[in-house]
Amino acid sequence: MTDDVAEADAHLDFDMEVEEDDKGQRAQEIPLGDPCLVVDDLHIVFRVFGGRSRDRAKRSGATVKDATVKRKGFVKRLLGAGQQHVGAVSEVHAVRGVSFTARHGESIGIVGINGSGKSTLLRAITGLIPPHRGAVYVDGKPALLGVNAALMPQMTGAKNIEIGGLALGMTPKQIDEKFDEVVEFANIGDFVDLPMKTYSSGMAARLRFAISSAAVPDILMVDEALATGDAAFKSRSKARIEEVRQQAGTVFLVSHSLSTIEAMCTRVLWMHQGRLVMDGPVEEVARAYGDFVRAHRNAGTGGRAGGRQRRRNRNNEELAD
Repeated sequence: MTDDVAEADAHLDFDMEVEEDDKGQRAQEIPLGDPCLVVDDLHIVFRVFGGRSRDRAKRSGATVKDATVKRKGFVKRLLGAGQQHVGAVSEVHAVRGVSFTARHGESIGIVGINGSGKSTLLRAITGLIPPHRGAVYVDGKPALLGVNAALMPQMTGAKNIEIGGLALGMTPKQIDEKFDEVVEFANIGDFVDLPMKTYSSGMAARLRFAISSAAVPDILMVDEALATGDAAFKSRSKARIEEVRQQAGTVFLVSHSLSTIEAMCTRVLWMHQGRLVMDGPVEEVARAYGDFVRAHRNAGTGGRAGGRQRRRNRNNEELAD
């Protein structure tokens, strides 16, 4: 494990405190069905431009290397002179050789420090990011719910419910039948007739969750969206997740709250620097990951290789090693 822990791992942004509404809560064990998702040696590589983007990627813990830019011919360089980017070109290896299989009815948590590749993995499963190498095989239609899930901020909540429902494959009649349920679940009241850009972050997240889960998707992927809701919304979300699982759906949950993962998941994937470090029962993986975070917090290393301490100047600014 120490070979995988790099200097950039200063972002141990993870809540180790047990949240009040998670106490004594555990995901219900249900019979599992056939495999619904196979991730086979998945690699995701991005290209970033400029030294600032490269340094930011390095600080997040990703593997970064210089990329060779194909030299264009004289005429193409001349015609596109105003569009050429000046600066370093680097490749960021965000997901590295990840393989696992998920079954119908599973509730799978994904943990890892910032920049470990959790959100990138979810987006690759939904088909939003093409694999650089490897493959993703899905039986069903995944629905990704994230804090930055794409709805139309200039349109009303009602119009977004309609658009989101159509995107999930629902008919206009089904959307009408689910409309009041979505509004009640999201608890947005009369705000449904106002543009989404007037919503608070919590209201927008609740509406995204309500829309994404309205059609009971085959695979529901929740990326940090529960962190913006209150206890009542979180309770409704747990019930909806159990409903998805009972109907043989599969749930992936990314959260910075370890107690939420333990309360809502039966299995956990631990990602670190784009690699799958551990895959197993929630108690086992949560304990190992919790020990990892606590050890580096106590040592003040931020998860750095070799246990190096962070050096700061008199203004409490971190210095480069």
